[in-house]
Amino acid sequence: MALKMSPCIEMIFSSLPFVDRIQAVADCGYKACEFWGFSGKDMDAVMSMAAKNGVTISSIAAEVPPLVDPANHKEFVEAAQKSIGVAVKYGIPTVIVCTGNEMTDISRYAQHDAIVAGLKGIAPYAEDTGIMVVLEPLNILVDHKGYYLARSDESFDILRAVGSPKVKLLYDIYHQQITEGFLIPTIKANLDLIGHFHCADVPGRHEPGSGEINYTNVFKLIADLPYDGFLGLEYSPTGDPAASLKQCLQIAGQA
Repeated sequence: MALKMSPCIEMIFSSLPFVDRIQAVADCGYKACEFWGFSGKDMDAVMSMAAKNGVTISSIAAEVPPLVDPANHKEFVEAAQKSIGVAVKYGIPTVIVCTGNEMTDISRYAQHDAIVAGLKGIAPYAEDTGIMVVLEPLNILVDHKGYYLARSDESFDILRAVGSPKVKLLYDIYHQQITEGFLIPTIKANLDLIGHFHCADVPGRHEPGSGEINYTNVFKLIADLPYDGFLGLEYSPTGDPAASLKQCLQIAGQA
């Protein structure tokens, strides 16, 4: 199955006006793209440009308070529902949720339980609307010091506890290579709990092919698995953005 690759236009073509980045992605042969938050963006203009170019907006980031804090439960659920509502309005299939940074005044057990409770709180809404909510672990060694959720094993434990087909993991290949490696076996063993991928190479968070990860093998693995979600290209190009996107297609065997 051909990978549904989705460049992140927050990081790629960042010198262009935001809406024009969608045209630039389409000109490189892509049928999807994604970005982070939606506040402050002209979403009608975004969707108009996407429709003009036959491009799907594959995901947005939920705008929510820290999920680790039990005191935020009601506020988190309400804010996440609002973000899901934006996704419904604009036909965006996936909403990304982060945990926030680790708290020092309550135990990790309590924070783990707060994450489970918050995701359980929005699961029925995600299921009713058909939107996929994906939880994202991040590396704490290089980019996100202090962030609560880094390891994939705890992430999958959280999702099993939530138990919803519409609440899964955003498996970021870049972050997990830094945190723990063991990429291919982890992806294969937990595919049923993965709803979205992100990728960049290590070190530097640059385009696939620039670093130590064998993306030829990783892309082939994902393409050969029964996975029909998107694979976000969330990297900072080392040179010409269009050339880097064409290189990604070549590595994936799609050029």
